[in-house]
Amino acid sequence: MRRFLPFAALVLLAAPITAAAPARPWTAVVTPVATGSYVTGNPGAGVKLVEYVSYTCPHCAHYAAESKPVVTSMVRSGTLSVEVRNQVHDGLDLIAATLARCVGPRAWPAYHERVFADQMQWIERAGEWGEGNRERIASWPQLAQMKAMAEGAGLTAIARAAGAPAPAIDACFASDAAVKRVLAVSEATSTGPQGGVQGTPAFRINGRLVQNVGWAQLQPQLRAAGAK
Repeated sequence: MRRFLPFAALVLLAAPITAAAPARPWTAVVTPVATGSYVTGNPGAGVKLVEYVSYTCPHCAHYAAESKPVVTSMVRSGTLSVEVRNQVHDGLDLIAATLARCVGPRAWPAYHERVFADQMQWIERAGEWGEGNRERIASWPQLAQMKAMAEGAGLTAIARAAGAPAPAIDACFASDAAVKRVLAVSEATSTGPQGGVQGTPAFRINGRLVQNVGWAQLQPQLRAAGAK
């Protein structure tokens, strides 16, 4: 004969099932690291990819667009984590990279993606703004000039649209701390134990330097390393 549990017992048994929260997707996990950059994905992922990029590098923008669907899928699976390190190529690149470090981990993914997606527009806008305001800001302190250029180029608008807190944007060029950190990381890409990067984009797969390749050549190497 079937025996039925009291209604209250059924509720207690069901509670853990109905109350269970959905797992947080790894693509939403963004962790600041000692380099001043961010790691996206599972910190325990078996494949750790470091991307060396320049925000004014057209090849980097092409790589970002081409690789995004598959890299996102690999990160979502928990088998791949991605850290982005900036190799600074020019003054405008330094401004964009500095602002990237100031927006915070929540806003950084959207900022990073949009800076590459709109690369041609904000670079052109920066050129026009600089041409029209060069004499006006020439006597300003360097940090004030950088802040003005970030606004004039539309980079701060990208940061705001990405969700960066206003105080973080305002404080970004208030001191040279963020600028110095970006320059230190950029220098380290060429020298030091993790150096040797000769241009962008370049990569490390679990510490192994991979250069002079595009997404078509990088993807099978990530697969071979275990990214799914």
